[in-house]
Amino acid sequence: MAANRRDQVLVETPKSFDERMEVATGCVRKLGIDLPALVDGFDNATDAAYTGWPDRLYVVDREGKVAYKSGPGPYGFKPAEMENTLRRLLRTPVSAVR
Repeated sequence: MAANRRDQVLVETPKSFDERMEVATGCVRKLGIDLPALVDGFDNATDAAYTGWPDRLYVVDREGKVAYKSGPGPYGFKPAEMENTLRRLLRTPVSAVR
């Protein structure tokens, strides 16, 4: 990709999970990401389950289940719907979901 060459973001395709973790760790560090980052396995099961294209917004509840999935973005994004889901989940005591 031309932009990657221009910005010197060149990474060989990882051949092991450890290599994949190294690439992800470097990206998190260089981009200053201050959120937990997860690395998908080589089967890309998370990518397949949550489909990153078209863009979507998700809210995952305390049990790890999808509580909200937006329509395709950006026109399918409904911030008020997402906010309502977050407010509902935050009102639910942790003990109620166990």
